[in-house]
Order: sequence, then C-alpha cells, then structure tokens
Amino acid sequence: MTMLIGLLVFVLVGVIVLTIIGLRNPELANERALQARLEEFSRTGEAVDLRKLELSQPFTERVLFPLARKLGEFASRFTPANLIQSYNKQLELAGVTGFWDGGLILVSQGFLAVVFGGLIFVLFTLGPNRQPLGTTLLLAFVFALLGFVFPIMLLSSRISRRQREIRKAMPDALDLLTICVEAGLGFDAAMQKVSEKWQSELSLAFARAIQEIQLGKTRREALRSMAERIGIPEMTSFVAAVIQSEMLGVSLAKVLRIQSEQMRVRRRQRAEEEAHKAPLKMLIPMALLIFPSLMIVLLTPAALRLMHSALGAMFR
Repeated sequence: MTMLIGLLVFVLVGVIVLTIIGLRNPELANERALQARLEEFSRTGEAVDLRKLELSQPFTERVLFPLARKLGEFASRFTPANLIQSYNKQLELAGVTGFWDGGLILVSQGFLAVVFGGLIFVLFTLGPNRQPLGTTLLLAFVFALLGFVFPIMLLSSRISRRQREIRKAMPDALDLLTICVEAGLGFDAAMQKVSEKWQSELSLAFARAIQEIQLGKTRREALRSMAERIGIPEMTSFVAAVIQSEMLGVSLAKVLRIQSEQMRVRRRQRAEEEAHKAPLKMLIPMALLIFPSLMIVLLTPAALRLMHSALGAMFR
C-alpha cells in the first residue's frame, strides 16, 4: 500500500512537472536543434535518414519535450483565458517578469494543492497518529485549499509591498523631477536621472518607461502603461497631469511641483490614518495577552487568601 501511494505521488508530480515544461513551450529549442542538424547534413551532402536523425537527439528532446508539449496543450484547453489574463495582470502589478506567467501560477496552484493535500493524507493514513478516513479527507481538503491559495497570497503580498514602496518614494522622486525640469532638462532626461538616482521599484518603472519610449512608443502611451503596471491612484493622477500639461502647453515644472506637494500631503494623511488605527490594532494583543496576565497577577493573591480562609473555616 505504501509503495502504491508513493508511486502514485511520483507519477502525479512527474505529470505536473511535464505540464509546467509544456506550458513554458520548449518546442522552439527543440525545433532549433533539429533545424541545425538538418543544415549540417545539407552542408556535408550526406543523405538524410530521418529515423537516424531522430534517434541522434537526446532523450529529453525525443520523449520528454514532446510529451510535455502535449500535456501543456491539453492543460491549456481547460485553462480559463480570463483567469490567465488576470494572473498576468497581477504579475505586472507585482513587478514580476521573466520566467513567471499566468499559466505557471495556475499550475503552481495545482501542484501545491496536490503536495499539501497529499502529504496530510499520507501522514494521517500511514503515520503513527492515524485518524479516521473522514477526518483525514477533511484535513487533506483544507490543506489542499491552502496550497491552492498560497501562490495568490504571496502575489497579493508582493503587490501590496511594491505599491507601498512606490507611494513612499513618489514625493522625493517628483521633487527630483521638478528640480531637473526647472534646471532645463527635458522630461525624459529627468526621468532618466530619477532612475539612475535610486534603486527602487519606482526607479525601475521609470527606466522601463524610458526604454519603451526609446523603442518607439509615444511618451503618452509609455506613461499610461507605467501607470497601469503600478496600479495606484497617485501614479494615475500624476500621469494624467503630465499628459494634460503636454496637451495644453502648461508649464511642466509648475505641474510637477503641484504634484509633489500633493503627494507629500497624501503621505502625511496616510501616516495620520495609520496612527489613528494603532489603538484599535493594540486592542487585540492587549485583550488576549496583557489583560489576562494582569488579572492573574492581581487576582491570584486574593484567590489564595480566600482559599486559605475557606480551608481554615472547614477544618475548625
């Protein structure tokens, strides 16, 4: 029984790994390797034996990658497109680029759900502390649900942390933008100075917007894309003010100074709001930890005296 469960878990993990590889689309690398071999045969003038050419490839390119592609295509048929787009949007808001995409987030959810639920099922079925089947299935379902939600919780936490860091850095960045523009630099050069001055999420967002402008995007489109990738109202209002000043011909330095002052006011208001929330947040640890300890310290001597008095009255 133990070997059967272990074999099933191994097969399931292997299928999930191959599905991840298939979703990452290794077909291009496989086709490039095959094309390189065909070109080599054509240069040497040898007769092309397709069976020999196929067998000359590594095992991963002959078996694993085609199987992974088939599993990836099969999984993509049952993957909601809107959900993938939503995950891609959240990855942009989190500032995660490169390897991760929406399909991989969905596969990681299934993988962690299987791992968490499977581990709990195996522990409570084959371990020393065996539980009834109903309890085991309920616990396995709960932990599988936790594993399914865990990647989204991490992603949401990263989004909140990134947006909080950008909100904190915006007033200083706008001050530097204002100084650079008033000193005679263009807006693009001022953004370049901000991206070079700090190493933060905001400077990275500015650097990406500058790269998009250099690659042919208009400044308006690049700024709007940057606001969508950050997803906070402060950046949206800043981009809208810059675009409006460009369209109406208003002094950009004056607009930037007004925006920086507004950002500082908003930052002070958020700090005051967090300070007003502090007493409410302190109620939970005070009610659960401090008050019981105080009650024990204050009432224990009185309780001991009452016990001694009661015992003395009983034995008289």
